[in-house]
Amino acid sequence: MKTNPVLDAIRNRRSVRTYDPRPLPADVLATIVEAGTLAPTGMNAQTFHFTVIQDAEKLHELNRLIRTALIRYEGRQLNEDYCCYYDAPVLVIASNEPTRTGGMDCACALQNMFLAAHSLGIASCWINQLSYTCDAPEVRAYLKRLGVPTVHKVYGCAALGYNGGKEPAAHPRKEGLVSYAE
Repeated sequence: MKTNPVLDAIRNRRSVRTYDPRPLPADVLATIVEAGTLAPTGMNAQTFHFTVIQDAEKLHELNRLIRTALIRYEGRQLNEDYCCYYDAPVLVIASNEPTRTGGMDCACALQNMFLAAHSLGIASCWINQLSYTCDAPEVRAYLKRLGVPTVHKVYGCAALGYNGGKEPAAHPRKEGLVSYAE
């Protein structure tokens, strides 16, 4: 198999769920977020928005609201210590207008951020829970205060930080994921 730094990052990046509480250097975080802004978008619309949260109190409050919404609106059973972002020191919220390509644009941007983070020695994990709960009234009001555009849907988040545990092992890839139509 061919190799280069991009392919190595794709092959070696893992979702990390244990984080060291150290903050990320501002220049490293800016580089990761910039990688998101460079992602392709449908019709080059560039309508996505990234809300970066580093303040621990804001992160805890957002988690509390998400937890409450998951219990109230989805009937989930969650422990008191539940933390959807795994106590990472940074959470980047990817939101977009609810258009045909809004979610796909955010997915491309988040993948760019994950690969950039990995290349810079920063751990990451895709976080879904906010995409399920972003329209719960309490959550939406808090997102507005955080700077998420009111017309946007949250399509995903990136937990970012230094790995605070063991490097996760790769899961084997399933058979039959590719077909070539020749």
